[in-house]
Amino acid sequence: MQGTVDGFSYGLVTPLVAYLMACLGGALGLRCTTRSMTAPRPWRPAWLALGSVAIGSGIWTMHFIGMMGFAIEGTPIHYDRALTFASLAVGIVMVGTGIFIVGYRGPSGTALFTGGTVTGLGIASMHYLGMAGMSLDGRLEYDTVVVAASVAIAMAAASAALWAAGQVRGFLWSVGASLVMGLAVTGMHYTGMAALDVHVHGSAVPAEGESAAALLGPLMIGPIAFLVLAGVVVAVDPLMITGGPPAHRAEHRPGVPAHSPARRPSRSRLRHRGPVERRSRTPQRR
Repeated sequence: MQGTVDGFSYGLVTPLVAYLMACLGGALGLRCTTRSMTAPRPWRPAWLALGSVAIGSGIWTMHFIGMMGFAIEGTPIHYDRALTFASLAVGIVMVGTGIFIVGYRGPSGTALFTGGTVTGLGIASMHYLGMAGMSLDGRLEYDTVVVAASVAIAMAAASAALWAAGQVRGFLWSVGASLVMGLAVTGMHYTGMAALDVHVHGSAVPAEGESAAALLGPLMIGPIAFLVLAGVVVAVDPLMITGGPPAHRAEHRPGVPAHSPARRPSRSRLRHRGPVERRSRTPQRR
């Protein structure tokens, strides 16, 4: 029989909290990506990795906070622990791949398209792999057109966010980009949920796995704690607010000549050279 799907069993609490977590992860990840573009080359991978884990943790936490308010009439919902962990890992790896592409190639042209596509597919893969981890007394079916729309939303949101991160225009610019990214990621989540159709078997067979309260609550402590620590790292770095370049020597890149302004000789050197040159031009008396 057809199961009644309720994605807002706690009202607007879960969508709002999910949106805030998506914004937090997006803000930290985008600021770290921006910082990597002005950091010395040895520090660039560290900033990009921190941004990748921040965005991946943010969207994963957003997804399962939203799932806390998801219910199906006639059957309890349990979650498989392995697939739930796998969804977090896949999200971080694929989002990180897209961020590293843009971080090293720059937010323009082919690199932005490739990085945004990979990042968007990572967000969508995390969502649908997490949905595959659900265990219930029924069968899940998806509307292909709506699923494709949710993936397109994720790709467009990721591309726009990575483009904004590459502009290096200060803190407020990244905050605005993170708000848009949070809205798009949350919209992608609920668009994907709208594509879901559940057919309940009604066999009264207990579902395998663990309940949402028993599994998701403890699991979200780790990503949330990481987001807090990442926020501390971002807050204590002075260049994260201004977005300005650090005071370090320009890195030398192969094939690019290093230009340095010519230094004018000091007055003391000029005074010293003057008499020597005049003496050299004066004819010697015999």
